[in-house]
Amino acid sequence: METTRANSWKYIDTVIESLYASFCGPAGQKRNWDQLCALFIPGAQILRADAWENGCSQSARMAVLEFATSIEAFLEKKGYFGHEVVRRTEMSGNLAKVLSVYEGRFTPQDDLPFKKGTNEIRLYHDGERWWIVNMLLRECRADDFPSRC
Repeated sequence: METTRANSWKYIDTVIESLYASFCGPAGQKRNWDQLCALFIPGAQILRADAWENGCSQSARMAVLEFATSIEAFLEKKGYFGHEVVRRTEMSGNLAKVLSVYEGRFTPQDDLPFKKGTNEIRLYHDGERWWIVNMLLRECRADDFPSRC
C-alpha cells in the first residue's frame, strides 16, 4: 500500500472521497478495485437494498470484490461519475457512521443525474487509520427524485 494513500486514510473525509473515486471514470476505463478493497477491513460486506419501479425491494449481501465485479461491466460500458451531495457523520470514540447522499452521472458534463442514492457507511479506527466495516447502499427509484432521496 502506498504510504501517502494509507496516511490519508487517517481522516474520514479522505476515506469517503477515495470510496467514491474508486467507482468513477469515463466509459472504457478500468476502475481502481485495489483501492476500493484497501478501504474495507478484511471480511467487510456491502449490502444493496434497492427499490424497483414496481414498488418491490431487493437486497443482496456481497463481499467487496464480489460487489465490484457485479457493477464493473456497467461502469466500464456507460461511464460513471458519482458526486456526494449531502453527508452526515456521527461518531462515538473510534467508531463512525456516515450517511452519504449521492448523485450519479454518466459524464461530469451531464446536467441531470441518472440516479441518486444513499450510502450508510460504518467505519472503525484502529489507532492508525479509518477502515470501512460495512456499507449499506440504497439506490432511489425515479419516482423518488428529488423529494425522498
